[in-house]
Amino acid sequence: MPGLFDPISVRSTDIRNRLWVAPMCQYSVPERDGVPTDWHLVHLGALARGGAGLVIAEATAISPDARITPQDTGLWNDEQEAAWARIAAFVRSQGAVPGIQLAHAGRKASTFAPWGFDQHGTVPPDDGGWQTVAPSAVAFDGYAVPRALDVDELPAIVRGFADAARRAVRAGFGVVELHAAHGYLLHQFLSPLSNLRDDAYGGSLENRARLLLEAVRGMREAVGDDVPLLVRFSATDWAEGGWDAEQTATVAAWAREAGADLFDVSSGGLVAHQSIPLSPGYQVPLAERVSEEDVEVSAVGLITDPAHADDIIRSGRADAVMMGRELLRDPHFPLRAAAALGVDLPYWPPQYLRAKPRP
Repeated sequence: MPGLFDPISVRSTDIRNRLWVAPMCQYSVPERDGVPTDWHLVHLGALARGGAGLVIAEATAISPDARITPQDTGLWNDEQEAAWARIAAFVRSQGAVPGIQLAHAGRKASTFAPWGFDQHGTVPPDDGGWQTVAPSAVAFDGYAVPRALDVDELPAIVRGFADAARRAVRAGFGVVELHAAHGYLLHQFLSPLSNLRDDAYGGSLENRARLLLEAVRGMREAVGDDVPLLVRFSATDWAEGGWDAEQTATVAAWAREAGADLFDVSSGGLVAHQSIPLSPGYQVPLAERVSEEDVEVSAVGLITDPAHADDIIRSGRADAVMMGRELLRDPHFPLRAAAALGVDLPYWPPQYLRAKPRP
């Protein structure tokens, strides 16, 4: 079996190792125009320089009303596309593959950023907020009640994902990820706890998955045959009667047929009353279950130890490991992890060679 620092190919894209950067929201667009800034260049560039194989930029909105907060990045216009191109080019110059996660927050949109504000919950219109939308008029606990989407509005959302994916490829991103996790719009459609519709987009699993599969097909057509398309799932709501690993595995198989390549398996975020049994690697069994449908998966969730990450790959439990907070603590974790595992990487930044551990 391959190890953590063996390369992997997804479609026509070669990725230098299997230690990947999970998308992490930065809430760092002070102008509220969705245009990424120097913060994003330095943040993502450092992670690429630190040795990761794939660096996925944060949840990036497909339209203004799709943002989680007014400070989110976007990819719905030319100015945003040009700013992202500069960042993608630098990530690639460091040997990593640049990726981007495209998202619509649904009922969890228009919220105050988690830092820099005294308020929490939904941003009111007078402060720059907006009316949120969802599959059903059911609020996330503590947030404003969303407006239920009309069925004739859904094609525009699919086009929004496809258009943003097309812009991402033009900007130089080598991987595009569709965000269907953490309680955002596509997850809201998937889960019976948030989707109470009685039309073609609600009720049965096939109906609840319809919008996701339409988005996958639209994005595949937009990016062409060569670009890897990932889907991030929350494999369980951690709540009774909610979305679970069995449904996730079934829909992942359908999404593969629709054009997706690899599934980034996380969990939670749909409801405030979730009960999550946190421990190192607690979501790995969820990734394993999805992989049983003969699809490639990445695992994520409190993975901080190089030997643990390597074992997840070598035991065949996942094809890649994504990390988040550990890489915020140390963007050079991949370089240190390789040294700890006795792997001599050929891509240490030459400017930093004097710091490279010696046998």
